[in-house]
Amino acid sequence: MTSPDTATNPAGADRTFQVDLRGLVDLLSHHLYSSPRVYLRELMQNAVDALTARHGVEPSASAGTLGIRLYADGSVVRVEDDGVGLTEADVHTFLATIGRSSKRAEQVAEQRADFIGQFGIGLLSCFLVADEIHVLSRSARTPDAPAVEWRGRGDGSYTVRSLPASARPRPGTTVTLTPRADAGEWTRPAQVHALARHFGSLLRHPVTFDDGTAGPDAPGAPVNPEPAPWARTYPTPGARSRALAAYGENVFGFTPLDTIELDLPAVGLKGIACVLPEAVPAGRRHGHRVHVKGMLLSEQAEEILPDWAFFVRCVVDAESLRPTASRESLYEDDTLAAVRDALAERLRAWIARAAASDPDLLGRFLQAHHLAVKSLAVHDDEILRMLLPWLPFETTDGHTTLDEFARTHRTVLVTSTVEEFRQVAAIASAAGLGVVNGGYTYDRELVHRLPEIRPEASVADLDPATLTAHLDPVDRETELAAAAYLAQARDALAVFDCDVALRTFQPASAPALLVDSREARHERTRSQLAREQEGGLWGDILGALRQEAPRAQLILNQLNPLVRTAVTIEEPELARTSAEALYGQAAMLSRRPLRPAESSLINRSFLDLLAHALRKDS
Repeated sequence: MTSPDTATNPAGADRTFQVDLRGLVDLLSHHLYSSPRVYLRELMQNAVDALTARHGVEPSASAGTLGIRLYADGSVVRVEDDGVGLTEADVHTFLATIGRSSKRAEQVAEQRADFIGQFGIGLLSCFLVADEIHVLSRSARTPDAPAVEWRGRGDGSYTVRSLPASARPRPGTTVTLTPRADAGEWTRPAQVHALARHFGSLLRHPVTFDDGTAGPDAPGAPVNPEPAPWARTYPTPGARSRALAAYGENVFGFTPLDTIELDLPAVGLKGIACVLPEAVPAGRRHGHRVHVKGMLLSEQAEEILPDWAFFVRCVVDAESLRPTASRESLYEDDTLAAVRDALAERLRAWIARAAASDPDLLGRFLQAHHLAVKSLAVHDDEILRMLLPWLPFETTDGHTTLDEFARTHRTVLVTSTVEEFRQVAAIASAAGLGVVNGGYTYDRELVHRLPEIRPEASVADLDPATLTAHLDPVDRETELAAAAYLAQARDALAVFDCDVALRTFQPASAPALLVDSREARHERTRSQLAREQEGGLWGDILGALRQEAPRAQLILNQLNPLVRTAVTIEEPELARTSAEALYGQAAMLSRRPLRPAESSLINRSFLDLLAHALRKDS
């Protein structure tokens, strides 16, 4: 027997999806939109698009006579526009069909770029705060058509009816919401007004707000009383600069170090970039405020600028950028990529102007943002040529610019790590060596590029041999007198693959210098592992890679009184203990992480010396 369903829908026939509107609203509220507050943005956006469409129908209509009026008194929220309006056929087509938008209709398809919305689901966001949406509209395209009323409910049902023209004398649309009790946070009059200013402060159409307290005939308070600051005229360039800076401070809450105007006519983008007055952590990206045709799209649009531009925050308004489905971020396409490149070029140009004409501004900028500039200089030869000599580096002469440092030192030596620099800085400075700390991000790579800008400069990596070559040897008699002690010290420190030598160097307060590189320590660790794994598979592999393991070197300073006393010790155990103590002290001064064996040695040598002192006193 054939079931009714089989009779009406034979096997293989197309069927229609059934949409659970409540489930769809839940999806919107939890996954598409960041907050229920977007309902007002969607309503204002639809109103702006309706006004844009009406200007297409009536090009002679004055922009100042057509606007948007908001009303909220705690019991209802109403958004009224003087836009193109809807006929009854439009209502069935566009309001009752999820996913279709009047902006996609054939009659306005060629004008699609003029509209903010692109997805036709914005009205559903109203169900985040209300169970019913009431729409009253009258078409400007068909002036003799009656007004039409549409009521949509959260359960997916709706009603449509035609009304006399007197129900709405003028073309346009009014959307009225009766908020649910749990939506008061977003529908109170003060909140509606604040949201309207937040989203619509840069809209080009006049927007007003009324909370019902001033009487039915009173004009509403303006939401966007002035055009965007970059769209206004000013008596002087200085006045314009101050106004833009004041706007940036009002938006972001800090006084900009400088304000950069942004103007990309090809995509209709205008705005400002505010230079942060303080440094930000490397890699941290600030969000930027992006408006599309005046409507705020996002406050956290990271994708508008490249990663290296974390020293600015931007406010822009664009015509041709595409929003995503939620209209809370930008769609990644070729246009956005081109805009990002063009804005990056504007930032480079600003840096170039500061370098050429405003050294004070450049100095303050580099003091705060040298890391950001270094990251840019690594990949941008033009910025490298302009700014590398002016960038600050940590050197044996203190924090100074590379240009000043290169004038003092014909050969610039650079370390590979921060710990290596700290290990040798004081002694290298006393020896007259010019060393730059290359352990920070970008620094070593940039220092090695200095000859590209200053051909007379010479740059080389600092290695232990270079440093020890600049330490003065002791006379032969002193070295022979210390030979027995040095032998005991070498034997005591053999477990650390460490040689011991006696030299003289400044400062005399430094008893010893441990010369050791990270690469040498890694090689010794690998060699030790190979020995432990000898005979096994890993031992064979590591043995094939085996090289002569470089040794660390503990250089004792003959100028130091403690060392002069230590090298005279004749008691073998005390000599070994003192050598271990000098090694431990030098290892700690190098500021590198101590190995467990080194920590144990430091503790043991301290206790042994303490025990020796107590025995001597007794």
